[in-house]
Amino acid sequence: MSNADRDAAEFEGVPWRNVNLNDQPEARRVPTMLAGDEQRFYTWITQDWAEGTGAVVDLGAFAGGSTARLAAGAKAAGKPLAIHAYDKFTAKAETKQTELYDKGVPEFDGADILPLARDFLSPWADQITYHKGNIEELGWDGGPIEILAIDVFKKVDLIDPITRAFFPSLVPGRSLLVQQDFLHWSQPWICAQMELFGDVFEPVAFARRDSIAYLLRKPITEAVLKRAQVASLTDDDMQGAIASARVRFGDWGIQNRLDALSQGLAANPGARVSWQMKPPEA
Repeated sequence: MSNADRDAAEFEGVPWRNVNLNDQPEARRVPTMLAGDEQRFYTWITQDWAEGTGAVVDLGAFAGGSTARLAAGAKAAGKPLAIHAYDKFTAKAETKQTELYDKGVPEFDGADILPLARDFLSPWADQITYHKGNIEELGWDGGPIEILAIDVFKKVDLIDPITRAFFPSLVPGRSLLVQQDFLHWSQPWICAQMELFGDVFEPVAFARRDSIAYLLRKPITEAVLKRAQVASLTDDDMQGAIASARVRFGDWGIQNRLDALSQGLAANPGARVSWQMKPPEA
């Protein structure tokens, strides 16, 4: 384990694409919304990148798809990483159909999916701690976080309290933040938030479909938290932040995706909930 700050060069050449998902049969049986490249990335960051300097926290675990890839990577490398899976662990009938039954999970009664997640994640039970409920209320114990993966910023009013609860436990120079929905057209506020952080975070990786990962470079102070609040941002504020991101990511090959964020925002003035957003007309 090194005490030196982590280098963005570790992500050059997209080394996670060397991960063979067929080598992880226990993880592959867990249904996930992650694209193949994202699955490889989640596996790689625990298998090859993490050094055990803090916990691995998965915000938005659903039935365990993302958590399984994180846990499988750690197990493959023989790393006893502490993994924390957060979710309400409930699913509506429509979601059960599209994300579980259609992917081979037998039908079951009720909305509670925590037993299902525990079953899926049983191969890594000794490493995983479950946190069931509203994440903004559950919070964090304050210990250092080495990897923070987020898939819960689908409502703007959740972002600031969750950010305040978890981000200060990221360690400058040592911690990785994965914004899984950064490039999803229906969640432009994630891009806006990360631009408000400025040089506190350094973008280091794009995992297709939608994930952008950042290294923390400076401490998350109270002043930084206030600067990056999104609850009061106007549509114009967010459009300005997206324009700033176009400059920051000028050579990343994602300009069309950033354009889609801008178009989605323009087509849904005042909207702050992703599932209420209507796709912009082609």
